[in-house]
Amino acid sequence: MGEDRRLAAVVALAQGMAAAHGSREAWRAAAAGACRALGGSFAALSVWERELGRLRVLVNVGELAEGEEEFPEDEAYPVHQFAEITEFLHEQWAGGGEPDAWVETAEGPAAGRPGYCHQRVAALRRRGRGCCVVAPIVLHGRAWGELYVARPAGEAVFGRGDADFATVLASVVAAGLAQTERLEEVRRLAFTDSLTGLANRRAVDVRLEQAIERHRRDGVVVSLVVCDLNGLKRVNDTHGHAAGDRLLERFGSVLSLCGAMLPGALAARLGGDEFCLLAVGPPADQVVKAANELCRRAAELELGDGVACGVASTEDPIGQVRSARRLFRLADAAQYRAKAERAARPVVAGRAGPDDPVVRLADEPSREAGGERRRFRGRHAP
Repeated sequence: MGEDRRLAAVVALAQGMAAAHGSREAWRAAAAGACRALGGSFAALSVWERELGRLRVLVNVGELAEGEEEFPEDEAYPVHQFAEITEFLHEQWAGGGEPDAWVETAEGPAAGRPGYCHQRVAALRRRGRGCCVVAPIVLHGRAWGELYVARPAGEAVFGRGDADFATVLASVVAAGLAQTERLEEVRRLAFTDSLTGLANRRAVDVRLEQAIERHRRDGVVVSLVVCDLNGLKRVNDTHGHAAGDRLLERFGSVLSLCGAMLPGALAARLGGDEFCLLAVGPPADQVVKAANELCRRAAELELGDGVACGVASTEDPIGQVRSARRLFRLADAAQYRAKAERAARPVVAGRAGPDDPVVRLADEPSREAGGERRRFRGRHAP
């Protein structure tokens, strides 16, 4: 491949990773771009999981052999089977060298300084591939994993120039992975409450809008649990804000635990002493059961005075739910009533008969609750 074509391939790989939305797309773009750049038929990206002592495959692209998957759930290999990732690379660094790529064939090592190739040779033969080039990926100054590109048996074997080019590609991949990490951290912070580690209000808004769209389109059950942690102000005034923060963190853990009773539920802190659970799919009764458990556990916390909890579900008789705002107002109104009644159990919208006061409160907030309705609130019911 000429220099111009190689430069174009490097640029294409970098652009592909930059355009990716999330880690999986970035992994796929890295492997696919390297595969094209090196004229391979198959490529994989793997990460060294130090704590588990294994090399785990993140993505496979190209012509997959039997048993290979694009995003394998459990394709991993003990590092001692591919010891170059831990020993060979560090031997090079200790000698002042760089972590260069190398080539191996189904007949044994072919170009570049060989690593510990017996497992790779066996894998090439087993999968009908004739040769591979292996490029270490170094991220933040440490061996992160490897880029692997192969060709079928019978095709031209990778040469020294290919190994050198693979080293360059691995550096581009490392830069792309670092950028992906930074972007994902920004996204995580944007949708995470810093004190509790739960989702935040922004994450709830996004997920709830998507859930209601699924409800309108497919009839999926959407349920929302809104709760206020009672007694936070008293704890802050009596014991200090550090104690109040501990109460918020502890309740956040309880909310997360109870949310685990509902597959895929989102546990979130909306701000201050306000929290919620968003469940998409589970029946309303299952959500109410989780809310009951939440109330029970909150009442047992060392600090605070339990929780006021309201539930609204599209499966209950609350009328049509065409917007996320209405479901939130219903759950909020149920919570408002639970707080007013000092209820030890959740109040559920729509379960008090045809003239349910919670539904009436949600749909006519100005008449029932004056101007003190929650500013999450800040919006009016449709």
